Amino acid sequence: MRDALVAAAIALFEERGFDATTVDDIVARAGVGRRSFFRYFPSKESVVFPDHEGALRRMSEFLADESGFGQDPVARVCDAARLVLAMYAADPAFSLARYRLTREVPALRTHELAEVRRYESALAAFLRARYAGRADGGLRADVVSAAVVAAHNHALRGWLRSGGRGDPDELVEHALEWVRATYADEVPSAPRGGRAAEEDVMVVVARRGTPMWRVVQQVQEALD
Repeated sequence: MRDALVAAAIALFEERGFDATTVDDIVARAGVGRRSFFRYFPSKESVVFPDHEGALRRMSEFLADESGFGQDPVARVCDAARLVLAMYAADPAFSLARYRLTREVPALRTHELAEVRRYESALAAFLRARYAGRADGGLRADVVSAAVVAAHNHALRGWLRSGGRGDPDELVEHALEWVRATYADEVPSAPRGGRAAEEDVMVVVARRGTPMWRVVQQVQEALD
């Protein structure tokens, strides 16, 4: 029923225009009751973005997975952004139809910007936790999260503007790699020969139960 409502809405928006289409028109085309529409969608605008809630949930779960805490934080948020691309690439026809609509309807563009902001906020929250021990942690988190979203969207919109020609994964990969190379922290390597001088001794004190990524972060900060 949810998919039927989305298909009916997109078809009507393209046939009649967004403003000229009502919720009653959508449910009539889908063959369901008006109450069914609001069971799935809070507004007419939200029916154009049915997949963002799920994508945001998958991104949040991915960032919360402790198995990735040993990974560089910038690389981790770039990987999270690739999950959003997968959503768009899974249904190119729908993504292109949505792109056309958001270019034409200011209300949809506003709604889209609000969705993008939710992704950026999720990335920034993850980075603030990872950079908690840095004096510039808050600034770095906001700058990197904004850069990841901007790079992802720059590549994605280029693909959409082309009518879906080419490989979106390749375009986004290039953009995200630029962000990773620009902002990632490289862990200093040991001196050539594999041993540090004996006087270079460092002690890190951490509470029992401290996540390993936080211990590694403390080591890296001390080495820096």
